[in-house]
Amino acid sequence: MKDECCPQFDPTPWQEATITWEGKRFVKDRVRSFLHIPLNFGGVMTRNMKAIEAHGAGPATPVVLSDENSLWGADVYIEVTKDIPKATMVTISGTFLTKVYEGPFQNMRKWIEDMKTFVGARGKSMEKMYFFYTTCPKCAKKHGKNYVVILAQI
Repeated sequence: MKDECCPQFDPTPWQEATITWEGKRFVKDRVRSFLHIPLNFGGVMTRNMKAIEAHGAGPATPVVLSDENSLWGADVYIEVTKDIPKATMVTISGTFLTKVYEGPFQNMRKWIEDMKTFVGARGKSMEKMYFFYTTCPKCAKKHGKNYVVILAQI
C-alpha cells in the first residue's frame, strides 16, 4: 500500500480566485451520509478511481467536488479526461469564486458563512456551492494540512 495517494495541494491558484469552466468532465456518483457525515465515501472513491485508472482517464491533478445537497447524502464529482463506460458522466460549466480553508471539518459551518460573505462582498449572488476536498484524511495528516476549497457558482 502506498504511503500517499494524494499529491500535495498548492492552495495558491485557488485562493480568492475566479475560475470559469466550460464543459469540464466528471464522473458523478452518490455518497450516503448521516447528518452530512459521509458513510461510504472511501468505497465510492475506490470504485470510481479503479475505473478511471483502468481507462487512463485521470488528470494529473484531479478535482473532486462534493455537492452536500442532503443530510443523508452528497453527489460526488470526480474530474476525468474522457468518458468512463458504465459511469454516470456529467459536465459542469460556469463561473466560480473560490476560497481555500484549512483546518478540521468541524469548521465547515464557519467556512460556509465566510464564503457567503466573500461572494456578497464582491457584489455577486451564489447559485450553488461545491466543496473540493483536496486530499484524503490519511494524506492530509501526512502533509500536515487539511485544505478544503469552496467553489461558489455565480
